[in-house]
This record gives sequence, structure tokens and C-alpha cells, in this order.
Amino acid sequence: MSRQRPAPSIVLFRRDLRIEDNGALAAAVDRDTPVIALYIFDEEDRNLRAMGAASRWWLHHSLAALDHRLRQTGANLLLARGRTYDIVGEAIGASGADCVFWNRRYDPSEAAVDDRLKANLREQGLTARSFDGALLHEPSLLKTGAGGFYKVYTPFWKAMADKADLRDPIDAPGSIDGWRGEFAGLRLEDLDLLPTKPDWAQGLRQIWTPGEEAGKARIHEFIEHDLEGYERRRDIPGKQATSRLSPHLAFGEITPFQIVASLRKSRSAGASKFRSEIGWREFSYHLLFHNPDLAGRNFRPEFDAMSWRDDARALRAWQRGLTGYPIVDAGMRELWRTGWMHNRVRMIAASFLIKDLMIDWRHGEKWFWDTLVDADPANNPGSWQWVAGSGADAAPYFRIFNPVLQGEKFDPQGEYVRRHIPEIAALPDRYIHRPWEAPASLLKDNNIELGRTYPKPIVDHGAARDRALIVYRSIKDEKAS
Repeated sequence: MSRQRPAPSIVLFRRDLRIEDNGALAAAVDRDTPVIALYIFDEEDRNLRAMGAASRWWLHHSLAALDHRLRQTGANLLLARGRTYDIVGEAIGASGADCVFWNRRYDPSEAAVDDRLKANLREQGLTARSFDGALLHEPSLLKTGAGGFYKVYTPFWKAMADKADLRDPIDAPGSIDGWRGEFAGLRLEDLDLLPTKPDWAQGLRQIWTPGEEAGKARIHEFIEHDLEGYERRRDIPGKQATSRLSPHLAFGEITPFQIVASLRKSRSAGASKFRSEIGWREFSYHLLFHNPDLAGRNFRPEFDAMSWRDDARALRAWQRGLTGYPIVDAGMRELWRTGWMHNRVRMIAASFLIKDLMIDWRHGEKWFWDTLVDADPANNPGSWQWVAGSGADAAPYFRIFNPVLQGEKFDPQGEYVRRHIPEIAALPDRYIHRPWEAPASLLKDNNIELGRTYPKPIVDHGAARDRALIVYRSIKDEKAS
């Protein structure tokens, strides 16, 4: 008489495409029963925000890397498309699974899906458990003395540091007893995540290697080679001086617990500054958790009265990197080519769209959501609202980046601009950020014709700044009255 195998456990993978420091996977393995590793591509729930094109490219390759890692340990990744609750029910019906494990998500729309799933599974008498991993803190637990949520970063980070008793990362399982039953899953290609006509992802392929192993290697490389001097060099876009960990974090290929554990081993002065950058990510999720409409609604309601300009031509010029301001255009072209943009330049480009062009920050947020490989439901809208002045702990209304001075300060030799705008690369340093001031003979000698080979500025920054200050002051004065 054959012994009946115990009921398997289902592990749902979402923004946690890794096997190391994965609490849900570790719990399933600890049960000593077969494990079903399942990824559900859920775009049918209308409350969930559809993934942008660059993120879909990353997801394809990250899922392939995860499946490879799982196969090394004895399991494999099952793929499905549809509503999460429906697909989990099908997997339970096909396998007889009695446990479903997952790692928590903090986007309120995603968390709502998980809450409904947990309640329904428990009503059926099944085990449903969730685990941490995406954040160092639980947004539902960290509260102000008055019982609310933090709206200013500094006291938030202090409170988090005071309360945080961080766990160590969880080791990857040495082996997994993968479930071998039949399930009508999909091939990775069936998810249709990659661009084809046209295939615009060549630049992404040249720059990025998605997956857990690449993420872990990047942590090591950053701490070993780039952390020293990080606090000084992080604002220089022409240098490789930032971590470039953001897409690996966005897809959960690595966790903040792993990063902090690695930082503990470093005595570099840059370690403290980088921890504070992790803190900004935590703060953004804290805001999103308590403000589900962060990507679509002004955090500060007085900005609902803002008089934004409807200028499709200017928006298109900004998107294509054709504003006539080299540091802005270099950033937008880097974004289009590589799916990423240096953080200092993100602020400059965002300020230009919002305050020079007076175009609603939501247009910029949507463009970044579609084109960034590290598009993040909390960081993206939180940062846009910070620049716009409409968010929590926002930049002062009078902070308007001068794109010329910003370029000259942070890219003084024009290394970054020349890399991304070859049509003006021959200009000397003194004109690289203000080509319209170059002598006509110099432009002619270098085959540069402003307005044809490279655009003239689409707006005068000085006049645009004055216009923005008038509009912003009116919002400020109206609130005060």
C-alpha cells in the first residue's frame, strides 16, 4: 500500500522574485511538503495599475532568472494569467494544496487583493500566511505620537531608527521538494512581456542584467567600489557613483534587509548616506500605504486649484529630449535608451516639466511609470509630488531648478551631456550647457544649427521661473487666507 504524499504548499511570487531572504518560500520549505512556486500575471483586476513597458521587459527576464534559480534547487516556476483569487483556486483544485504563503505588498490596491485572498482561503479552512521582505518597517505599525502617519521625512526616519530591530536575511533553501503534478500553466513567452514591433529594448539589454544573482552581485560591487565617497559623488551623473540597485529592489530580487546587512560590514562614510536613501524609499511607501491615490491625487489638496498648462507639443519635446536644455535632454534620452535616469537629473527634468513648462506633474509620473525599469508605485509618485510641491515634506514652492546652472554644477565638463547628446558634443565646456550662447562661427565650424540639428530652448527659463512663482504664490496665499 503506497503512502499518500502530504498536501503541497503554494508560494505566490509577485514583487519578490528571489529565493534568498524569502520568508514565504522558507515557511513552505520548512513544512517538508511539496512546494508549488506560482507567479500570476494579474492585469484583470481594474484596481491594479497596469505595468509599464520597461517594467514588463524587466519582469520577463526576472521571471526567467527566478525559474532558473528554482530549478537549481529542485523546483520550477509555474506561470499563469488572470485574477489572483481565481488562479489560486485553480491551483488548489489541481494540487490539493492546503497552504498558501506570500510576502506582503504595500501598495493599497495590491494589499487589498491579498487581504481578500487571505480571508477567502481561511473561510475554506486553509492556511494563508504573509511575511515581510519588501520594507524594513510595517507602515501599519509605525505611527506618530498622535496616532497618525508621518508626513515629514526626518521624524519618520528617526522614529523608524528608534524602533527598528532589524532581522538578519534568511538563507536560500538548499533544496526544494518541487510539486510534480499537472497544472495548466503558461510559457513565459505567453505573457507577451517583450517589445517586438518595434523592439526598442536594445539599450536595456546592453545596460541591465535582471535577476536575483545580478542584484546580489550589484550590492557587493557597489559596497566594494562605489560606496566610498558616495555622499560626495552621488550627484555627478557623468560618473558611475550610484548604486543602481533600484530595479532589483523594485522587483524584489533583493531586499532592504540584505542591503543593510551588507552595509553593516562597511566603515565607509557613504554607508550612512545610503541608509538614508533607503529611508526615503521606506518613507514613500509609508505615504502610499496611508494615501492610496498618491499617483493620481495631490497629497496637499490646495494644489487641486493649480492652473496647469495643456501643451502637448511641449510635453512631447520633454519626452523626446528636445527641450533645448542639454542636461534635461540628456536625462530624457538616457531614460528612453536605458530605462533609467540618474537621480539628480530626474529632479532637474521633473522640475523643468512642472515649473518651467507648468505641465501637470501627473503627465511626468505616467511617462516615468512607462519608461523606467525601476518604476515603483511609491517612489515614483512620491518623488514627483515632492518636486511639484504638492506632496508630503515637499520641496519649497520657490525651489525651481535652473537647468543651466544645475548642468554646470553637476556636469561641469559636460561628460554626461556629451554621452547622450552627440550632436553638440564638440562644443567646449563653457557652452555645452548653453549652446545658444556659443558664437555663430563656433556652431558653424562644428556643424551645429540650432533649431535644426539641436533645438533652441523651448522656453526662456528666467521668464518661466517668474511665471511659476506667481502661480505657486497664489496657491500659497489662497491657503493662508
